[in-house]
Amino acid sequence: MINRKVTIIMYHYVRDLQNGRYPKIKGLDILLFKEQIKYLKKHYQFITMEMLIDSIDNNSVLPDKSVLLTFDDAYIDHFTYVFPVLNENQIQGSFFPPVKAITNNLVLDVNKIHFILAQEENKSKIIAEIKSELNKYRKEYNLESDLYYYKKLAQADRYDSADIQYIKRLLQVELDENLRKNITGTLFEKIVKMDENSFSRELYMDIEQIKCMQRNGMHIGSHGYDHYWLGTLTKENQRNEIEKSLEFLKSVGVDLKNWTMCYPYGNYDRITLELLSEYKCKLALTTKTRIADLGKFNKYELPRLDTNDIPKHENSNGNDWYLIG
Repeated sequence: MINRKVTIIMYHYVRDLQNGRYPKIKGLDILLFKEQIKYLKKHYQFITMEMLIDSIDNNSVLPDKSVLLTFDDAYIDHFTYVFPVLNENQIQGSFFPPVKAITNNLVLDVNKIHFILAQEENKSKIIAEIKSELNKYRKEYNLESDLYYYKKLAQADRYDSADIQYIKRLLQVELDENLRKNITGTLFEKIVKMDENSFSRELYMDIEQIKCMQRNGMHIGSHGYDHYWLGTLTKENQRNEIEKSLEFLKSVGVDLKNWTMCYPYGNYDRITLELLSEYKCKLALTTKTRIADLGKFNKYELPRLDTNDIPKHENSNGNDWYLIG
C-alpha cells in the first residue's frame, strides 16, 4: 500500500527556559527539543517540504513514518537554538515568519499576550486590569458586561485554564481590533515594562538570519503580513496579506514556484482557499490536530500535531499518534 501519511509537528517557542528571562513562557526547553529529535530519529523518517510537495503534485511515495518539522513566528529561538540542532542532524525545518513584526520591529499582539501571561503569575490581577480598561471604553464601543464576556469566553482547553482562555480570546478575537490593540498595548507596558521596538528585536529573527537559514536548506513559508485571522478579512484584504508576504519571501530568496502557507492562528475560510489556488500555493498548514493523510485532506488544510503530542525523551515508546501515522 502506498504511504501518503506524514506527521507534521508544530513548534513555537523553543528556548533555554530555565536560564531565560521568562521561564514561565509556554514553550519547549531546548534540552527537551534535543531529546525529542533523538526520539524522532529512532521512530520516524524525516522528510523535507519539497518531498511533501512532490508527493502532493506527483503522488510520489513518502517514507514509512514520515515526519516534517514546522516552526511558527520566526522567533530568534529558532535561529539560536533550533537551527544548529537541525543543521547538525541534517534535518530540514520549515519556518513561517510574520512579516510586519520583523520588518517594522513590532511585537505581535498574540506575543504581547504570551509575555503578559508569563510575567504575571496571578491571572486575577490581569483580569482586574482588563476590567479597568474595559470600563474606560465601555460607552465608546458599546461593550457588554464583564460577566457576559467571562461566561462566553472562559472555557478551558487542553492547554489553558478558563482564566487564561478568557484573556486570550477577549484580546485576540472578541473585541474590536483597535480596542484589542489598545488594551493589549497598555497591559504590555504595565506588566512587561519593555519598549516594543527593543523587545521585537530580541524576540524575532531578522532578515539576514532568515536568509541564512534559507541558504542552508531550511524552508521559509508564508505566515501572512500582519498575522491576521485570515478568515475574518475581506477578499481584498486577504489578497493584500498574501501579496505582501510573497514579496517578503521573494526578498529572502524563496523560490515562489514552491511557496507554502501556514495560517496565523490556524484561521482561514473559503475565500482563503480560493486565493491560495489563484496564487498557486503548493500547500497550507492548519492547527487541526491530526496526522496528515494526503489521500484524505485537501492540500490547503493539512493538519499538524503539537510538540506536546510527541514524546520528549529519546527512550520513550511510540504513542497513539505513532501508531496512527
